[in-house]
Amino acid sequence: MGQSIVRALDGVSFDVMENEYIAIMGPSGSGKSTLMNMIGCLDTPSSGEYILNGNRVSDLDDSELAQIRNREIGFVFQTFNLLPRTDCLSNVELPLIYSGMKSSTRKQKAADTLSKVGLGDRMDHKPNELSGGQRQRVAIARALVNDPSILLADEPTGNLDTKTGDEIMLLLEEIYRGGNTILLVTHENEIANYARRVIRLRDGLIEVDEKIEKPTLANVDLGVAV
Repeated sequence: MGQSIVRALDGVSFDVMENEYIAIMGPSGSGKSTLMNMIGCLDTPSSGEYILNGNRVSDLDDSELAQIRNREIGFVFQTFNLLPRTDCLSNVELPLIYSGMKSSTRKQKAADTLSKVGLGDRMDHKPNELSGGQRQRVAIARALVNDPSILLADEPTGNLDTKTGDEIMLLLEEIYRGGNTILLVTHENEIANYARRVIRLRDGLIEVDEKIEKPTLANVDLGVAV
């Protein structure tokens, strides 16, 4: 910015293990969005390294980065980012088209994934025919359909009322318990409490990196089959 150098992330270093559930928190300008973009291979670092499943991301070209994003990363956004004129099945099918899967296989896989998030009876509905919670479930199904290594959720309940937001967080809990790795960006402590580890950023630095002890949920029926 002008003559000054702004280090959006300054010496940030941490490992994410398979089947972790991490909340990334921090005030505006702390580096959350930059960190999420780095993890999602939308940005590459000006210095330092990011290694995803053995791939040194900073060494990849644009085509290789696109393949990594399609194959390894599932994105869930606050604003859903669904195609408005396309039904649920086609929205979820989209990442499989980019991966080159044949039509019959990808339609079945998309249908199975929608059923897993509780929308088996809404496959032919368009986004404007769904509630906010249902639209976010479609977005989650789209993020999961390629069996990604990491699910990145950026304020996934930000456009939802409290009850619907709680339902989405219970769905993410079930997905985590099914073996997925989840990184969640949020500014709400209530949402972060669903995670098992919290990384707090401030001024581009990690201020806190702590595990959260959770009571067992083995006997809780979350009402979603994943």
